[in-house]
Amino acid sequence: MPSTKSYGIPSAANKAIGGEPTIHYLDFASRGRGQVVRLLWEDAGIAYTDIRYDFDEYPEYKKTVIAEKNPTTTLPVIELNGKVLTQSYAILRHFARQLGEYDGETEEEKYLADMICDIGSDCKRVLNDVTDLGALSAFVDLFPGRTLFVNAFFSPDKDEAYPKHQETDRNRFLKALETHLSSHDLSRQGPYVIGKEVTYADLVIYQVMHDESLTQDGRKGLQEYPRLKQLVDAFEDRPNVKKFLESERYLG
Repeated sequence: MPSTKSYGIPSAANKAIGGEPTIHYLDFASRGRGQVVRLLWEDAGIAYTDIRYDFDEYPEYKKTVIAEKNPTTTLPVIELNGKVLTQSYAILRHFARQLGEYDGETEEEKYLADMICDIGSDCKRVLNDVTDLGALSAFVDLFPGRTLFVNAFFSPDKDEAYPKHQETDRNRFLKALETHLSSHDLSRQGPYVIGKEVTYADLVIYQVMHDESLTQDGRKGLQEYPRLKQLVDAFEDRPNVKKFLESERYLG
């Protein structure tokens, strides 16, 4: 059976979005696109219910519970007041607009946040090749082409594939992000993507860094990317994020 837990106390932010949302996602620790939605809720002080499916049980629930809610059968799926929301980055932008924050104010700020978010999405872009992931058939079923990270990290040849991914694809995207954040007039005002104010794009980039294990071990993997490190440090220092990372809700 999926695990169901409720977190937080309803707040003004819950009122702003119209209630207490429920998220359906894989039991994939504190990783993936479902986690970036949870991060927004945690930072904004939104009470929510978290339903997690383990990899073994998910294929059956995908055919029933998830298919009834989302015709594409992808996760995360959000339920709120009888409505179903899908597509993680569209969900982030939707809640950002409802909250009146996390989205920038000027058109230039909004464009920059959207652009950096798209680069983050490219970092996790879907590949078309097929690799047998063995016991992780649920993940293959969820992401038919899979992402750069998933393809490498869960490959049967992980000992070779993941280091190669770290040295090639990952470094290419880290350099691109570092260049954008270091060269744009708004970003140079730091520490966030558009300067002093956090946006949903910061959450996306942070989650990419987290899932690539670049936020741990003293940020050793980000030493060559000081602007990205600045963003990660600032985001983790946000009061509600800091509380979350120190709580039992954070699963690594």
